[in-house]
Amino acid sequence: MRKSYVYIALLMLFFILISGCSNSSSEKTERATISVNADSDYVNTFEDLHLGILFDFDFKLPHADNRWVTLWVERYENGEEVPSSLDLRYGMSPEEVETGQIGFGIINPNSEGEAMAFLYGPNVSIQPSIIELEDKSGVFSSWDYAIDAEESELDLDETYLLAAYREKKSDSIRTIDLQNDAAVNRMIEEDDLVLLLKIKVEESQ
Repeated sequence: MRKSYVYIALLMLFFILISGCSNSSSEKTERATISVNADSDYVNTFEDLHLGILFDFDFKLPHADNRWVTLWVERYENGEEVPSSLDLRYGMSPEEVETGQIGFGIINPNSEGEAMAFLYGPNVSIQPSIIELEDKSGVFSSWDYAIDAEESELDLDETYLLAAYREKKSDSIRTIDLQNDAAVNRMIEEDDLVLLLKIKVEESQ
């Protein structure tokens, strides 16, 4: 009888250990989450003051003390990618879980077509950079979020498109499904200027 009790105790201990390892693994791979925050104070201020365009998101990063976040903007002109200085990378937070806002803003261009653009994250941002936009005469512009309004999960080491700004010398511009890769590639080829906001979350090496 005593051997049976010992066997049961060892078996229970084994399952407890297995369960603990499983929970630890689950915590380790817990995903970051992001959602559109189109009615935030930041966005409302931009709209009220007619400052320009702002894409704003609520962002939650589990295991922030062991992860890196890269937020950047890709620029395409007439179907070709050109260098962009809009790149923000941060990570290794002192907090285990970090929540806050991330986003991309474009301040209205001056008479020469020079606009100011910037990126920001929780407690971090980059200095605004000058970006060249198209001559506004005869140019139609459009901008939209590329993710659903509901909260989305981000897998590690995967690149996600968050939003797009585009311009075309035309009196109209057609709607694009930004969750469709083929449609996005066609947009890049057909429009005169495309700015794509992207994000990637990685584990610290």
